[in-house]
Amino acid sequence: MITESHFLNVLIVEDELVTAMDIQETLENAGHTVVAIADTSQDAVNAFKDYHPDLVMIDIQLGEQEPKGGINAVRAMQAIRPVPIIYLTANSEQAMIKMARKTLPAAYLLKPFRPDELIIQVELAYHTFAANQPRQPAGTTPQELFLHIDQGYEKILPRDVLYIMADGVYSKLFLVNRDKPRHVSMNLSHLAEYFTGNSFYRLSRSYLINLDHLERLERNSIYMVNDKTPIPVPADSRKELMNKLTIVRTKKKE
Repeated sequence: MITESHFLNVLIVEDELVTAMDIQETLENAGHTVVAIADTSQDAVNAFKDYHPDLVMIDIQLGEQEPKGGINAVRAMQAIRPVPIIYLTANSEQAMIKMARKTLPAAYLLKPFRPDELIIQVELAYHTFAANQPRQPAGTTPQELFLHIDQGYEKILPRDVLYIMADGVYSKLFLVNRDKPRHVSMNLSHLAEYFTGNSFYRLSRSYLINLDHLERLERNSIYMVNDKTPIPVPADSRKELMNKLTIVRTKKKE
């Protein structure tokens, strides 16, 4: 099963509203987030650019006007960045399936689907895709990153990051000597994959912190350098966090 920190942001592309709502309900009951529902190939590509989903569930055929709309939309998305694709279809026509297969989807789901089958396919598709992606060597972080901020890409030095906070399908990036956070068009689970060095620690589902800038640790919260905002520490994370720090403990009086 996908752990709490790996709940996914999913884009649904389906021109049958009832089917789309059923898929949304099933995903959200399992803890995932549906970032958008699109019913045309162009709307699908636009939503993909805007919301940076972790996974796309898309009907191969988007109505009579777009018999290959789903496949064309997937090609456009894959030209932007790799993403796991699950095709939805009520059509078992071999020519259409063969065409879809060329886009290397993670899975197919025949409609009508069973809710438990849908969730299993989502989890398998995401983990298989993630396992096959090239990653940074363990314990390393790029010296600089260009992140999607506002309408362009801005250079960010990971060493200057105080912490990153989840903000729905986006993230807030707090930097050294910056009064206001930078809003990154990417969810925290995805963004955290680029901050894998020993200095970075996933404190909770909502926070990733830079231990190099940790200034104060209290019982239920921490404070970062030059930042007066308390960051909550979950009870189940406190022990692991303390093990990453050199704690000089006070000796008990005899």
